[in-house]
Amino acid sequence: MRSRSTAIAAAVLIFFADQLTKWLVTGPLGVNELGDQMVLLPIFNFTFTKNTGISLGLLTANGELGRWLLVAMTAIIAGGIAWWITHEHKRGDQLALGMVLGGALGNILDRVRLGYVTDFCDLHFGEWRPFLVFNVADAAISIGVIILLLRAFLAKPKAPKETIDHA
Repeated sequence: MRSRSTAIAAAVLIFFADQLTKWLVTGPLGVNELGDQMVLLPIFNFTFTKNTGISLGLLTANGELGRWLLVAMTAIIAGGIAWWITHEHKRGDQLALGMVLGGALGNILDRVRLGYVTDFCDLHFGEWRPFLVFNVADAAISIGVIILLLRAFLAKPKAPKETIDHA
């Protein structure tokens, strides 16, 4: 049970970190209009964007119907992830699922409150950007999914226990 509590704590931590960073960037730092940018490092800026779709600009929600359908779809997925956490026995997978859940909930709250997801993390090397502008929730979802995939493909299955025949 402890590992499931850790997974839920990770989800809560990711959720609050996501919402706090979005508030800091768009509030006190004032990066809150399309095109606003704050250079932090030669390779990293805060650049305000509104994401009306899901990852990689897929499934863009045009209009209120699209917005609420996207909220419903992502809420169903988040519910499935929460259920998976309660049925998963591997601690590493539970933690990765907690990261995905926290990120999903952070982005869902944005979409419900604002009609879009606030993205602001802009990693770049000169003009080359390996990622679209993202946020803490997106990073947590991506890292959680990568952990799940790596564990699924690289983890060695346990050998079945041999039964002793006492006949």
